[in-house]
Amino acid sequence: MILTEIPADLKKLTANEKIDFCIKASNNYPKSKSYGIILFGIVWSAFISIFVVSFFGPLFVGKEVHFKTNDVPTVASLDDWDSLLMPGLIIGLFVIVGLSMIIWGIYSLFQSGGYFVGTETRLIKYLNNKITITDWEQFSGNIELSNNKNLGDIEFQLRTGKMQSRKNESDKFVPDIIYISGINDLLEVERLCRIRIKENDPTPVNVIQ
Repeated sequence: MILTEIPADLKKLTANEKIDFCIKASNNYPKSKSYGIILFGIVWSAFISIFVVSFFGPLFVGKEVHFKTNDVPTVASLDDWDSLLMPGLIIGLFVIVGLSMIIWGIYSLFQSGGYFVGTETRLIKYLNNKITITDWEQFSGNIELSNNKNLGDIEFQLRTGKMQSRKNESDKFVPDIIYISGINDLLEVERLCRIRIKENDPTPVNVIQ
């Protein structure tokens, strides 16, 4: 599980630490997450395309478009398209959102993963010459595993995150996530990480006397 060939910067950073594991992830994000983003982007784009065709369709065949602006009937055509500018920008924004999700999903699907090094006190990620260090005490202990054939994914929830507003419901805390995707020895890596998370748990233990 210990890799001998790792980037020089990573070797230097961990030279004086006890290393539990050093692995190379195949992917930066779980493929299931990427597929989900792509699918949502396709559904979003298909839904928005209905509005694009119904609104702009008549223009493509030389007809006029009839709609209301502030409850005022408006007529627009290719010869008089000023009134189409605002609705066109709004619809275009939704189209860009859908295409962006598809592009991001495809990019994340093929994005190579980085190196992960686990030590006694922290988890270190090295990707594209960028080093991200997360102390074990920042991990909440909530871990999800996904195993697909010979490669598996680990999802770690952190204590940090943000509050998400919900309509007609109380705000929901959404934790930050660290993914280690497409690795061998999934269960062994998870076991080592869980040990360090428990050892560095900042939550005080109540002792009954």
